[in-house]
Amino acid sequence: MPEGSASYAADKAKILARLRRMEGQVRGVQRMVEEDKYCVDVLTQLSSIIAAARSIGLLVLEDHIRGCVVNSHDPEAMVTELTDAIERFTKSVG
Repeated sequence: MPEGSASYAADKAKILARLRRMEGQVRGVQRMVEEDKYCVDVLTQLSSIIAAARSIGLLVLEDHIRGCVVNSHDPEAMVTELTDAIERFTKSVG
């Protein structure tokens, strides 16, 4: 993939829409905390945010595999990069 382009370009609008929706969820949780809402309700909303982040991450990862890994001229280096990316992603989303 050339520098300055991303393998998720085809899904960019979908990714941005999901990120904006997630941003709204985060703002909603901030309001809930400011208004001293019930802890379980806050946790439920946080769980939704985590699920949204996981979904977005999987979409980006899938696009990376389809766009960068499959078309790589250096498969060994790409496998190493992909393994590292998967490890970082799975650590962050549990």
